[in-house]
Amino acid sequence: MMKIFKYLLLATVALGALYSCTKLDSTAYHSIPADAYYQNKDEVISAVLRPYTHTNAWATSSGQIGWWRVSALAGDQLAWPQKGVDGYDGAKWIRLHYHTWNSDDDDVRNPWKLLWTGLGYCNSAIANIGARPAASMGITEEEQKNYIAELKLLHAFYYIRIMDLWGNVPWITSLDVVHPPTLPEAQIFDSVEAEIKDNINLVPNLSEEMLGRMSKAGAYAMLSELYLNAEVWSGKPRWQDCINACDSLLDNRAGGVINNRLSLDSNLTETYLPSNKASQEQIFAIVYNHQSADWNAGFPSDFYHFNQKFIYGGTVTGNNGIVVIPGVYDTYDDADQRKKEWFFIGPMWYYDTASKTDNANKKFPVMGYREYQGKQLVFVDNIRRNSELKAGQDPSTLVSDMTHGEENSGVRFNKYKLGAQDDPNYRSTSWMIYRLTMIYYAKAEAEMRLNGNKATQDAVDLINTVRKRDFDPKVWPSKKYTTANFTMDSLLAERGREFIFEGYRRQDLIRFGKFTTGTWWDHKPLNDKNKLLFAIPIEQLSLNPNLKQNPGY
Repeated sequence: MMKIFKYLLLATVALGALYSCTKLDSTAYHSIPADAYYQNKDEVISAVLRPYTHTNAWATSSGQIGWWRVSALAGDQLAWPQKGVDGYDGAKWIRLHYHTWNSDDDDVRNPWKLLWTGLGYCNSAIANIGARPAASMGITEEEQKNYIAELKLLHAFYYIRIMDLWGNVPWITSLDVVHPPTLPEAQIFDSVEAEIKDNINLVPNLSEEMLGRMSKAGAYAMLSELYLNAEVWSGKPRWQDCINACDSLLDNRAGGVINNRLSLDSNLTETYLPSNKASQEQIFAIVYNHQSADWNAGFPSDFYHFNQKFIYGGTVTGNNGIVVIPGVYDTYDDADQRKKEWFFIGPMWYYDTASKTDNANKKFPVMGYREYQGKQLVFVDNIRRNSELKAGQDPSTLVSDMTHGEENSGVRFNKYKLGAQDDPNYRSTSWMIYRLTMIYYAKAEAEMRLNGNKATQDAVDLINTVRKRDFDPKVWPSKKYTTANFTMDSLLAERGREFIFEGYRRQDLIRFGKFTTGTWWDHKPLNDKNKLLFAIPIEQLSLNPNLKQNPGY
């Protein structure tokens, strides 16, 4: 495993001198100069891994405006409200929440640049590794074939996310294309499917060595997502194909990080701990290592309060940005242990060094920073300016919307744990892109879709198998779903509870027909089907005359 971090460090430092992940030029399809690179195996592997380090920027909660952020903040669970002097940020997050973004918005411009730049990294490495004799690079022909297949699978992953946001886009597989034309989304879907199927048997099974890389298991997970959303993305449902892809993983035909097999983690926290490189259910993750490569998880930037380091015993704080939309927290059953483990709500306390427990030292309250400076920080399940409440005033009469928050507004994220600074894996928590729980849910949904949107016994069993770890065994029998009470609405709600913070909520709402028609908190539906896709950035239309703007922009 340590070899991976050696190569990640080399990829980040050596190739970082050639290509920047943050200072992007305005050309969407730029090529990457190879110069004198690819002279030995280390340089080849570093080139293979370079797109992965870039993927962190947009696929996770990284502090950048990428696929994750726009997908999360456009949904019905998370928001980044203005909190007094903090968080207005040109109203970017407000427009995402109300679905009023436009073609000149950072919310469409930045994800476009990040995704197409990363696609360029894939295409560059594919072209350069494929153009040289294997021996000249210090690798075998078999390794050369495997590396190219791995990169093509990662290329397909990039396109799944590009298709998810913009639908109708060019299909780019080379470096020398000029002004590529826009293709229909269904054609992009077919190209992605073909690319995955052409390469799935040319890459290794998932193993510890393939941790954080695109393996056969990752390819099947991509197919499950592709087919789960096929009706939206291609116009044709592919439910049985989704089931088949899921079965390849559920039947352990593609390996696993632990003992060459996948299995559900035994409890609801180990998937998100700093030690989660040992998670049994991880399929594809962005893998960090603060200790060896100074390669750090970035989610604190989006989620953490200014004084959050005192709560968990670390050194990193954040921008006090993203919070849980009011009411979402209460959709969890009080007996559901996720409600306790995945969120911060109520009075905040210092990390307890004796028990090594966050928010537990009741001798030392964590203090506020803005409105509550000098007072204990208390996170609340509402977004309004409670500090301005007058004597005798009913709190419900305060304005509650995206511009009237304050520093303690909203229930807070505690799903992924960064660890205390004395944790041997501090700041090295991997971010799961695909995990086995998703496969259970995808198969259950596909079975229900094939059954006229009604629950089958197998679908219910799949969901109950996952949910069982969320409840104490004493109460679990009363919390089980049955075919009589498990509906499509139940499934959407359960997906929300299980995958909160993971970035898939927008995609789910679209697939369930709720994204443009649903009401949540202060968000009122626009009933505008054009908002199912984001705008093509206006600057890209001027750079490439063959690009076509999506309808409604």
